[in-house]
Parts: sequence; C-alpha cells; structure tokens
Amino acid sequence: MRTDLLSAPVLLLATSPALAAGLDLSLTIPTLKVAEYHRPYVAIWIEPAGGEAKTLAVWYDTKLKDREGEKWLRDVRTWWRKSGRTLTFPVDGVSGATRAPGTHRISFSEGQGPLGKLAPGQYELVIEAAREVGGRELIRLPFQWPPKPGAVAKAAGTTELGAATLTPKR
Repeated sequence: MRTDLLSAPVLLLATSPALAAGLDLSLTIPTLKVAEYHRPYVAIWIEPAGGEAKTLAVWYDTKLKDREGEKWLRDVRTWWRKSGRTLTFPVDGVSGATRAPGTHRISFSEGQGPLGKLAPGQYELVIEAAREVGGRELIRLPFQWPPKPGAVAKAAGTTELGAATLTPKR
C-alpha cells in the first residue's frame, strides 16, 4: 500500500505536460483622440540576426466583403516586404481581426504554430502598425534564445503603438 502512495506523485509528474518554452507579449494600442479613428493593422514577427522573418500574428479587417481587408496589408510596409507578400491569406493561427485600443496579451509556444522551433541565437520581435487616416509605427524588442531567467524586453511607440513588453519563457 505504501508503494502505491509514493508512486502516485511520480506518475502524476510523468503524465503532466511539460511547461512549454515560448514568448509572452503584452502590447498596448493607445486610445487616440482624432476625428476619424480606424483600428490599426498590426503585424508581429521575429527576425534572427541576418535571417528570414517569421510572421507570428497579423491583425487586419478580416470581415470586409470580398476579402478587401487583405488589399491594405501592404500598408504595413516593413513586414510586407520581409514576409507578408509571400503569404496566402488568411493564414491559420496567424491572421486575426484588428484590435480595439487597450492592452492585449498574446503567447506564442515553441514548437507550435508560427513560432516553430527556434535555434539558439539573437532575435528581435518586431511590431508594426499602420492605420487608415493615421500613421505607421514600428518597434523592436531584442531577445536571446534560449532565454536567460528574468529576461524581459520593453519598448514603447509614440503614436500608433503604446507600451510593449516581451517576456521569453523557458
């Protein structure tokens, strides 16, 4: 009987899913006091030093008739040149609707979806926003993979993007 009680916690640990490595992002879209407000199109991607961009998320108007929202994705210029024009939309696990002003939290898990398997090295998570009758802004958050404990990157935009915090987790 005693061996059954001792083996239960070991069995529980062996059958529990391992904590996945990944990236946690907190991103604020600011409230703008303008006469004509449109939600921004936002692209989020990672770039290894000297490597190919990998799109993690694209927020755009997915509900326009005849997929009209896709036509304006090229206004998110830097992302479009690096990665966007090679994609066929909508992209499963990447495409999503535009977001209202406020703070949004997104998690990307290693080995799943667009994050895939990251090789060790230096990276940047890049966020670009473009808004109709508005501006365009890009911020970069550098990080190392695999992450060091407590590693956090912060940046803030001045117009189209607010505060962004990237927390790599291992």
